[in-house]
Amino acid sequence: MGDLLLVRHGATEWSAAGRHTGRTDLPLTPEGEAEARVLAPYFAGRSFAFVLTSPLRRARRTAELAGLRGAVADEDLCEWDYGGYEGLTTARIQEDRPDWSLWRDGVAPHPDGRPGESAEDVGRRADRVLARLAGPLSMSAEDGVVVAHAHLLRVLTARYLGLPASEGRLFLLTTATLGRLSREHGLPVIAGWNQRPLPRTGAPA
Repeated sequence: MGDLLLVRHGATEWSAAGRHTGRTDLPLTPEGEAEARVLAPYFAGRSFAFVLTSPLRRARRTAELAGLRGAVADEDLCEWDYGGYEGLTTARIQEDRPDWSLWRDGVAPHPDGRPGESAEDVGRRADRVLARLAGPLSMSAEDGVVVAHAHLLRVLTARYLGLPASEGRLFLLTTATLGRLSREHGLPVIAGWNQRPLPRTGAPA
């Protein structure tokens, strides 16, 4: 049975500033593109059971720069819909809601009426992804790859481990890093987390 490799996209202008970036379709910054290229040697010369990506361009571009060919977009891999908190930092939100936590308190509706998502809503999307991937992983010795977003991948990891979606709060994941979900004695485990391969000698930083 293959492992599930998780890749967070490279930096964007908003991620670098700590702004909640859900469905806003921002490009990678030059620094984010450089981060994504550093991942390429890790994937070079390998084949995978599948490569899935969020349809948002920051994830698709990361997959491309990392050398992950043939990626298939999956709508369920979109980032958390932050509703009325889209584009805001945690510090700004806490000016109005002291001690606010995304994981516990959720989001305010968007001015256009869109309610946004709770942790449980994102968890249901993560559950659908994991259900679809269970068969391909069980039938292959090759790993599978998912390229997506920090909060979505943290929720997906919690659900893989059998934890409530809100326990994704435990799994910090920085830009252009890798996680590996595996199994030991038949039980789900994290075999690697928040890892960034070192660039090759002479490669752009």
